[in-house]
Amino acid sequence: MSAPHTENEILLTPSEVATLFRVDPKTVTRWAKSGKLSSIRTLGGHRRYRETEVRELLGGIPGQRGDDV
Repeated sequence: MSAPHTENEILLTPSEVATLFRVDPKTVTRWAKSGKLSSIRTLGGHRRYRETEVRELLGGIPGQRGDDV
């Protein structure tokens, strides 16, 4: 589920991703579990999401804008 990443990537919390999509953070976690969105696990076991991937997914949704944050 987790793919390699670079050191300079911006990572978002489930709450930040949920705000962008206007959904509940648990929905974002379900997307990660289903493979719709890849996640990175922190040492504490928390999920983080690549901003570039989130913005790409957000751009594919009609009526959504990725630059409002």
